[in-house]
Amino acid sequence: MEIRDMAELGSEAPSEERDAATRKSTWTSVAVNLCLSITQVITGFFSSSQGLIADGIHSLSDLVADFVVLIAAHHSKKEADENHHYGHQRYENGASLALGAILLAVGIGMAWSAAHKLEAPETIATVHMAALWVALVALVAKELLFRYMLAVAERVRSSMLVANAWHARSDAASSLVVAIGIGGNLLGLPLLDPVAALIVGIMVGKMGWSFFWDALHDLMDRSAAEEQIKAISETISNTPGVLGFHDLKTRKTGDMILADVHLEIDGQLTVEQGHDIALLVTTNVMSNHPVLHLMTHVDPAITTDENSNR
Repeated sequence: MEIRDMAELGSEAPSEERDAATRKSTWTSVAVNLCLSITQVITGFFSSSQGLIADGIHSLSDLVADFVVLIAAHHSKKEADENHHYGHQRYENGASLALGAILLAVGIGMAWSAAHKLEAPETIATVHMAALWVALVALVAKELLFRYMLAVAERVRSSMLVANAWHARSDAASSLVVAIGIGGNLLGLPLLDPVAALIVGIMVGKMGWSFFWDALHDLMDRSAAEEQIKAISETISNTPGVLGFHDLKTRKTGDMILADVHLEIDGQLTVEQGHDIALLVTTNVMSNHPVLHLMTHVDPAITTDENSNR
């Protein structure tokens, strides 16, 4: 399944629903990952499986990621204040950046450890059958957790929760690779266990870089998705009194959008009438799109009737 852009999802969920969904799904992830990490690390240690230990450490990194999400969700819902005039939505972008950094660091660490193990194949022990069963249980648990978290993220339209859900999917993929590596070890191919750990490290690092780079662009005022800009443009054009517009600019803040636009309005109207049209544009855009704030500038336009009188 591909990662879907927020513009392709449904309408924005109320903040109360988003907060409740974030807390519930994240605490569910905490409980699952805590149980899995403890079981995987202990079983991996006693069964001599480096792959299972690596997968357990990956699950442990999820706990850190989950708490980052909880902290970001708490701060992002704060209202605008004296030092943050546009609110605190970018805590979500910061959380996604931190999630990416965590995944990248964990991935590099696991790959480095596995590579050292492969340099000394004589030190690779035959794993115990218990490691395979734990890896399979972890695979099922993480896949179910991913599907649950992604469904919640798409329902409330939270890119931060989408990132955390795909973090869980990376765990499921790593558990699959680890299960294959352990199976190969049990069949007389001991190198497959550290090879599995190496593959998991590369997968985790790649996904971490993807989330890190994406969040970094959002924090650098990346514009909204093309579909969102097109929809906002249509709303502006369809507002009565707007003859045209130009210089529509957008930038992301969390899952919301900050926008600026120059409106072309009949120059013969009064200031009050022009203001009312601009206010209507703002109301329509913010009511129908995930736009936190729209700054409008009114430019007088020469109408056809005015041209004919000259």
